Amino acid sequence: MTDSGFLTSAQLAGQYFTGEWVTGDTAVDAVEPGAGGPLGKVAMVSPGTVRASSAAARKAQQGWAAASPDARAEVFLKALEIGRAHSAEIIDWVVRESGSVRAKAGFELSVTLKSIQLAAAMPHQAQGLVLPSEPGRTSLARRRPLGVVGVISPFNFPLYLAMRAVAPALAVGNAVVLKPDPRTAICGGLVIARLFELAGLPVGVLHVLPGDGAAGEALCTDPDVAMIQFTGSTGAGRMVGRTASEHLKKVSLELGGKNALVVLEDADLDLAVKNAAWGTWLHQGQICMSAGRVFVQRSIVEEFSRRLAEKARALPVGDPNRPDVAVGPIINARQFDHIAKVVAQSQSDGARLLAGGPGERLFFNPTVLAGVTPQMAAYREEIFGPVAVIVPFDTDEEAITMANDTEYGLSAAVISRDVARAMALGDRLHAGLLHINDQTVNDDVVNPFGGVGASGNGTSIGGPANWEEFTHWQWVTIKSTPPAYPF
Repeated sequence: MTDSGFLTSAQLAGQYFTGEWVTGDTAVDAVEPGAGGPLGKVAMVSPGTVRASSAAARKAQQGWAAASPDARAEVFLKALEIGRAHSAEIIDWVVRESGSVRAKAGFELSVTLKSIQLAAAMPHQAQGLVLPSEPGRTSLARRRPLGVVGVISPFNFPLYLAMRAVAPALAVGNAVVLKPDPRTAICGGLVIARLFELAGLPVGVLHVLPGDGAAGEALCTDPDVAMIQFTGSTGAGRMVGRTASEHLKKVSLELGGKNALVVLEDADLDLAVKNAAWGTWLHQGQICMSAGRVFVQRSIVEEFSRRLAEKARALPVGDPNRPDVAVGPIINARQFDHIAKVVAQSQSDGARLLAGGPGERLFFNPTVLAGVTPQMAAYREEIFGPVAVIVPFDTDEEAITMANDTEYGLSAAVISRDVARAMALGDRLHAGLLHINDQTVNDDVVNPFGGVGASGNGTSIGGPANWEEFTHWQWVTIKSTPPAYPF
């Protein structure tokens, strides 16, 4: 592997980042899921390294928070410039390490750069309020950085889902310790480290520490870490939330989903099928917002299912490096086996496999399961694979009841020519994100993003929510002289 001026062969030989590149005690292979070969080595840090980095981050944070707004903004503008200059290489890393098809990787980089651009504006935004008060006293409420923010990020949109927390947390004056998923530690961790290193971020303000569950637990318990922002599975999120809360940390959890796409009988079928295909098969269905259940009104369900199955059979599956490929590999064998198990169980319980099923190696063909009922695994479980789960319904009331028949509450969508009817239905769906005449996978970066129930703890990240998440309120009063209290 040749040095490019961006990520070098030395940095891909088992190093982590503390503001400087450090060789880890242990390293594992970074694997390309599409081809199966190694990409380099990823350092795996110990809990002791997490503790040392958190302490160093806390010291460095004070100087970073005291830097002028111009100085902090300039780092992000420089990172944006560097990201654009090295976009081809960054996209390659996302494709090769995460199994993203090239179009998805390009989109992921675009929203990542947008999150950096928005963060660049934050140091110059208003950071407080003047409150009503008695004469002779000025009363202020101002936003202050938390200190050190721990970010634990996932494998599916590894670059963006890390950066959407790292960038705003840094922009408002925090230091950050990022623990990327070790399966995507290069594109979801080392790329971010290198961007900010080249952009001139002061040493020690950002630490990128790939590691396992023990490293994540150390981050959640460390006294120098004020907040944990976690994106990942609901099961892991429950453990993160429990551990971090026991140590009185602020916690932001963005978790899984079993999202509902409701297609009403008056929908344009061609458009509805395209929306369902995109919402279920984009990035092999490995997205928390994927349409986990497609509810289709009974009068159109057979035709809808037939057309969706035709589209499934027509989508190219294979090497994500090829520009014509629409569906790439599943991240690893464990996830592949989970998808296959859910599909097989649902078939044995009466679901009809209209298209797809397991392919070779880690490639799972776009799949359509029809006639799914609430008793089946495909209806209940988050599959995190390219499986369209079609559930028929008769009335709007029935669609609402079934769509809400889940512990999750992340994204929901309704497709209908009658916008008023769609809004009336959508208003009763339990979800943090709602889309009328669109599918469930949406994020514009400028919007608050978060779920309820088992999809999160009611927090949001993105846009105006970033100030809420990554700062705390401090009340300040000012008097010209101290008052003469009566005792």
